[in-house]
Amino acid sequence: MEEPEPAPASTHRTSRRRRRRDDLPVEERAEALKERVYATFTGLAIVLVQHENADHISAERATLTLLVGIVAITAAGFVADVISHLVVHGDFPRGPELGRMVRVAGSALGSASVPLILLVLAILDVFELQGALTAASIVYIVTLALIGYVAVRRSRLSWWEQVVGLGMLVLLGLAVVGLQQLAHGH
Repeated sequence: MEEPEPAPASTHRTSRRRRRRDDLPVEERAEALKERVYATFTGLAIVLVQHENADHISAERATLTLLVGIVAITAAGFVADVISHLVVHGDFPRGPELGRMVRVAGSALGSASVPLILLVLAILDVFELQGALTAASIVYIVTLALIGYVAVRRSRLSWWEQVVGLGMLVLLGLAVVGLQQLAHGH
């Protein structure tokens, strides 16, 4: 595996700039994407369950439930990383490794940004809750579909293998959503 070349010497101002996603190691980007996919599936499940019960919950409650659910999956991912690091290395993560874990776990929070905005708009009576939950579900489904599509398109598979692969990803995604719905009694 090739190591990235060190950045050229720069002024103090540019050396303190925020890291762009492309500046991160490929392994960290893969881990962050994985966390985002987990959070997207979790958010979709939460939104679908709430959609079924929209007549019995308020927009405030729906928004808080989604926010807490996404924060919980983010925290769970972070704790899992810390525990696995502790088991493998015999010590708590520090410095850059801890920073990497925080960045990876935090990437999951971004998965809820648009759905949360839609639910806040329902709180403000711009949308009805049912419509906001429907729109949030669509955002989550489109997000998962785009991630799957990009993953298959970036592969080295032939066109027909890409079609089969995308079909398999869709079926697996539907199975995950179905299992999450079943777990919530719907």
